[in-house]
Amino acid sequence: MPAIRLQSGFARLDAFEGRLCVPCNEAARIPLVRRYFTVISRLGDGVAWYAMLCVLPLVFGPAALGPTLAMGITALVGVGLYKLLKKTLVRERPFLSHLEVQPVTRPLDRYSFPSGHTMHATAFTLQLAMYFPEVMWIMLPFAVSVAASRVILGLHYPTDVLAGAVVGWGLAQISLFVGSLLGF
Repeated sequence: MPAIRLQSGFARLDAFEGRLCVPCNEAARIPLVRRYFTVISRLGDGVAWYAMLCVLPLVFGPAALGPTLAMGITALVGVGLYKLLKKTLVRERPFLSHLEVQPVTRPLDRYSFPSGHTMHATAFTLQLAMYFPEVMWIMLPFAVSVAASRVILGLHYPTDVLAGAVVGWGLAQISLFVGSLLGF
């Protein structure tokens, strides 16, 4: 019974949010906007985050090893969690429910709730803010662009992005707490 109620709730939410997705997705018809958010989204697939994990110890030295390990573990936990949530919550992507929404790129998986891209962007950015605040001038705009790309490219509803940010925030808080206990 709860799964049926959840699907009914998503259906009502989808109808409302579909109207928000259409104008956001229309922005992707502008070639420069489409190109920018497509590149940002692909970098947000993990390429930028995992490259950053490799670079942090090179730039910040041995002091970066603990935080880098913590962020890597957070990423792995995040992948498992968002896959479980998507498989359990089963929300279709906006382009499948609203013909006016055109996907600009292919999604990495079938379901949309929550946004894994946004979850990772939030988790990494919050951890970076604590461990390496000097890189925030680059990473914060990137993370915000990753989150925006998900709706603009027609792959997520705004609440998918919001839920991804909340889950990412929670993962970062847990990781930072454990890291503080370990002396990171």
